[in-house]
Amino acid sequence: MSKSDFILPKDFPQLKNDTFLRAARGEETQHVPVWCMRQAGRYLPEFRESRAGKDFFETCRSPEACCELTLQPLRRFSFDAAIIFSDILVVPQAMGMDVQMVPGKGPTFPDPLKDPEDLQRLRVKVDVNTELGYVFRAITLTRHKLEGKVPLIGFTGAPWTLMSYMIEGGGSNTHSKAKRWLYQHPEASHMLLRMLTDVIVEYLLGQVAAGAQALQVFESHAGILGPAEFKEFSLLYLRDIARRVKDKLKEDGQDVPMIVFAKDAHYGVEDLSQSHYEVVGLDWTIDPRSARERTGGKVSLQGNMDPCALYAPKERISDIVHKMLEGFGTRGYIANLGHGLYPDMDPEHVGAFVQAVHKHSKQMIEQK
Repeated sequence: MSKSDFILPKDFPQLKNDTFLRAARGEETQHVPVWCMRQAGRYLPEFRESRAGKDFFETCRSPEACCELTLQPLRRFSFDAAIIFSDILVVPQAMGMDVQMVPGKGPTFPDPLKDPEDLQRLRVKVDVNTELGYVFRAITLTRHKLEGKVPLIGFTGAPWTLMSYMIEGGGSNTHSKAKRWLYQHPEASHMLLRMLTDVIVEYLLGQVAAGAQALQVFESHAGILGPAEFKEFSLLYLRDIARRVKDKLKEDGQDVPMIVFAKDAHYGVEDLSQSHYEVVGLDWTIDPRSARERTGGKVSLQGNMDPCALYAPKERISDIVHKMLEGFGTRGYIANLGHGLYPDMDPEHVGAFVQAVHKHSKQMIEQK
């Protein structure tokens, strides 16, 4: 047993910086909060050092390792939120599938789902405390170790994105195997998506019970679908997850902001803004002013600087951030990239991004 087994999800340190949570709820803030997807990642030398020679999913199963990796970027940068170090594919693992992280190739399912009969291989009833308790312990440990510095975000992959991985057997450019299911086996597709949704709801509730103060749902493969398929096979389940999680949390008197990030689903912005999430995350293909207009002030927005803008000189990063802030405005806005940080990015440029968000947004709020 490790030390994390004895740390309980209670008596957490008082939160000192709630800017991120206030922005998620559309409240006034003194500056625009900022964090980055994949902020705990390979662009940091200390991350590479910690992870050297270790199996990826073994690291995910170590609460101490996840805690350390989550905290690393906060020692360098004044991010306004932390996101627990984990992976979206722990959910298919919990359902009984073998997933390996193959160097140079990425996540790989040695035995992917080939036809509807394969659904019988999956665990229908998943005890998330047994199968995913290591994530909960990592969240509890990290929440204590954060010492109230910033809020901690928990997350999950969305059903369609996970389904796609489970059928493709890994990453894919076309996702044609997974999409074939939607057209050839719509009933089996919905059955799998419902199974995933049930596990995800329990998983997210478990993360909140463990200490997560906000939740993000990653629909990373949204853009592979057309508008009609998105509505039927993605949006339906994204809504169901938010509604069920919210209803249960309300019963317990809890209010935890939820963020939905559907990459490349520019056609779904209006629908996403009416899906029970407080925040809609945006990729870099969407114009900030247009996103504000299309969501009609119903939600806070998060995003959406092109991650590759971090390759620009620092002064240019500052200008890009300023323009982005002018587009989104400073209320009901969380600054982020339009996708995750890449491994070859210069940490100093990440720092320049964070500083620019804080500096420009403070000035803009003061000038109001």
